[in-house]
Amino acid sequence: MSEPAPTATPHTEALLGRYERSLLGVFGRPQLVLEHGEGAWVWDVDGRRYLDLVGGLAVNALGHNHPALVAAVSKQAGQLVHVSNFYTSVPQVELAERILRVAGAPDGSAVFFCNSGAEAVEAAVKLARRTGRTGIVAAEGAFHGRTTGALALTHKPQFREPFEPLLPGVVHVPWGDVDALRAVVGAGTSAVVLEPIKGEGGVVPAGTDFLRAARDLTTEAGALLVLDEIQTGVGRTGSWFAFQQAGVVPDAMTLAKGLGGGLPIGALVTFGPDVTALLAAGQHGSTFGGNPLACAAGLAVLDTIDSEGLLDHVRAVGAHLARRVLGTGDPRVTGVRGAGLLRAVTLAGEWAPAVATHARDAGLILNPVAPDAIRLAPPLVVTTEQLDLFVDALPGLLDAATEETR
Repeated sequence: MSEPAPTATPHTEALLGRYERSLLGVFGRPQLVLEHGEGAWVWDVDGRRYLDLVGGLAVNALGHNHPALVAAVSKQAGQLVHVSNFYTSVPQVELAERILRVAGAPDGSAVFFCNSGAEAVEAAVKLARRTGRTGIVAAEGAFHGRTTGALALTHKPQFREPFEPLLPGVVHVPWGDVDALRAVVGAGTSAVVLEPIKGEGGVVPAGTDFLRAARDLTTEAGALLVLDEIQTGVGRTGSWFAFQQAGVVPDAMTLAKGLGGGLPIGALVTFGPDVTALLAAGQHGSTFGGNPLACAAGLAVLDTIDSEGLLDHVRAVGAHLARRVLGTGDPRVTGVRGAGLLRAVTLAGEWAPAVATHARDAGLILNPVAPDAIRLAPPLVVTTEQLDLFVDALPGLLDAATEETR
């Protein structure tokens, strides 16, 4: 870690300047200008290589430039990219069938395709409203999107306050608190919406007891249990969906991120005919949702996860990562939480942002999901050798980060 950090070249600076002059500045100034990728690696426009341990925020499930995804998208682009929702296509039907199959959804279940996770949550809100009730329960620390409906479920004040008043009737309970959940779920509750693992909230698992209590309480109250699997789904935690590890079946779930392997696609999945019947013809829709190109990508992702045994791989390399990190014995590392390849390395101090900066200079892309937590959500194809590059570099990264605070 003693080598000087690379400086941006005039080429990168020029591109970033053009970015700032032409794009709305909601994301601030980007850290890199990326050009191409291969597997878990990406290269910037200056030819520098980085190990991508964020995976496009859990989106690039197959990594970059995976031949199966490239082939599927290329083939579909040469056949049919878009049709209106007056019609359907073979990829749309096949992807819906495949999702229902791997979810173990009962007969009468269904899929609505959209373009993003926030849109999937918006569809879930409308589904909940069709119960005739208006109350929705979400969790403190939750993130469900930034469109106005989804934002009402998202908890972070800095996201919410500039746009209030938001959708009424939403209450947030402390994460994992069964008694608090029991106190607010009742006759006016349309749905409880939970992430099996809080993603943006710090990669914090809900815990089986909390999810099972949510299932029991919503069943008793006649409300829906909606699980937000946008970040945890599509193999990210080592099963197709995180709810399968908890032994809990939701009434609906939302999907996006890894489903398209990089192409924009989201989905609302309803479980059983009674829930499916809540949204009737004409009550929701999307111009681009379920387009043949995105659905072909989704099929390629699911096919590849299955054919390459990536669920077993994710469990194995995720466990390897946790063992190696904990095995460093570094007192500045306080733990590893999460499941599969959605992990947070927790720290004894608020060093995560500095660690991520020094890591980027060293060719590693990390995400400081909290001041004291580093999120890792690499492609599902990442190898143990690649994860070891991070673990081996971690002590030096912590040295550099903690030195700044002295």
